Amino acid sequence: MRAIIFDFFGTLTDPSAELLRKETIQATAAELGVAPDRFWTAMAASFPDRIVGAYGGTRDTLRTIARQCGADPDDERLDRAVATHRKGAERVRTPRRGVLAVLDHLRARNFRLGLISDCSSELFEAWPETAYAPRIDAPVFSWQERIRKRDPRLYATAAARLGVPAAECWFVGDGGSREHDGARRAGMRPVLVTNAGYPGVGGLRTDPDSYLPEHRIDEIDDLIRLLGPSHDNA
Repeated sequence: MRAIIFDFFGTLTDPSAELLRKETIQATAAELGVAPDRFWTAMAASFPDRIVGAYGGTRDTLRTIARQCGADPDDERLDRAVATHRKGAERVRTPRRGVLAVLDHLRARNFRLGLISDCSSELFEAWPETAYAPRIDAPVFSWQERIRKRDPRLYATAAARLGVPAAECWFVGDGGSREHDGARRAGMRPVLVTNAGYPGVGGLRTDPDSYLPEHRIDEIDDLIRLLGPSHDNA
């Protein structure tokens, strides 16, 4: 293997941080003047469209969803909502324990590192300022590409930007969005992160994968052991 491509949420991020998602969205609702439960329901329903860029950036998205909920926030209120929403999104993408050290270790071993994330605008807009950005050679975002997992074009795009054939790539993820089946169909080697140490988070996966990869790890640092002895991948 010459390259490793990661899922983002629940794989590179702290899986337990997903439990904060509803709280952060409801805080945004309060700033918009929308009933929190109604806004949460609307945001959840819009997820398939938001992650392929149908609503535009974060500001436009919040305005559109607020209007769907019967509110029409002015610019000042919208500014506060965007700031609150971005702060909440930052909490949800908290790095999981040890993940930055793992990424640094893999880079030191000359692995090319990629990312495929089904995400809305918040991650794409904030990416350059995250701790992940300098460690990932080729990030691929559904919001930017206008397609989502398990579309084979996402996997092909990641491999092409890494300059590595798909057959020489591992795909590591927690199994949402049928991502492992997509990786397998693309010719990559799928690796499941079970997140066994985070009870209950499996139920948070959207469109979970029915395909179970042969290779499975419980924690992200187990990937180093799975890769075996250090060697030069240049």
